[in-house]
Amino acid sequence: MSTFNRYMRGMSNGGLATGEALTNDQLLKAVPSIFATEAHESRSDRFVPVPTIDVLDGLRKEGFDAFFAQQARTRIAGKAEFTKHMMRLRHRSITNAEGEAFEIVLVNANDGTSSYQMIPGYFRFVCANGLMVGDTFNEVKVRHSGNATSEVIEGAFTVLDDAEDITEQVQAFKGITVSDAERTILAEAAHQLRFPAAHKEDGKQAPVAAQRLLTTRRTDDRASDLWTAFNVVQENTLKGGLSGRSRNAEGRTRRQRTRAVGGIDQNKALNRALWALTERMAELKAT
Repeated sequence: MSTFNRYMRGMSNGGLATGEALTNDQLLKAVPSIFATEAHESRSDRFVPVPTIDVLDGLRKEGFDAFFAQQARTRIAGKAEFTKHMMRLRHRSITNAEGEAFEIVLVNANDGTSSYQMIPGYFRFVCANGLMVGDTFNEVKVRHSGNATSEVIEGAFTVLDDAEDITEQVQAFKGITVSDAERTILAEAAHQLRFPAAHKEDGKQAPVAAQRLLTTRRTDDRASDLWTAFNVVQENTLKGGLSGRSRNAEGRTRRQRTRAVGGIDQNKALNRALWALTERMAELKAT
């Protein structure tokens, strides 16, 4: 089994990826909320549903394909067909020689829990990492009102306009050498984002120390550039699977592993915050 498939098999919240462009049949089985054509019954008449499948079909005609999809879980009967969902789309013409590709990350819900959102992203095939970029690039949000579907498709090309700039920024990250101390700073900042309770007074102990977020999983990740350091920290923060020990209130220790970040909102927030941290590190190194 490939590294990609081992990673994706562990995705939660209905995550679906096969390494190939996803078909509608595959999406319908795993992420049914993509196919909602009406709003959930809790919405008012002013709420305009945006069928994600219509947008996806439109974007396919423009060269985009979905390679990952997931939806949020719900305990409310009949709501699974309307919940928040996320897809990652790549344009067939944009993949570089290093096995990296620009993406559009698309988020929607027809139950009122999310506007339609499109966020630029970047995908690194070697470790199946899906990265979302920070706030310096275009993010498109479309309300569920008016002619929302056409606005969404237009917004996809607004996000796509950033592809060249983001690719250039990745190349800039690759050209910046970071010291062990600087890598530790990234790891400590990521640790605070991932385990905020552990950094409060009398907070719960995190399952791993910040330094564990610098654990390399493959030989190529031992490079000293900022891009590699970011990817190592990002993968360990989001993917989980790191072994550690924690101490309970009675002082007893127990072994445990960090959990993958499966929630759509937390995944998005952590991804973008980590990218912003890396941008800041690059700026400091340039001064």
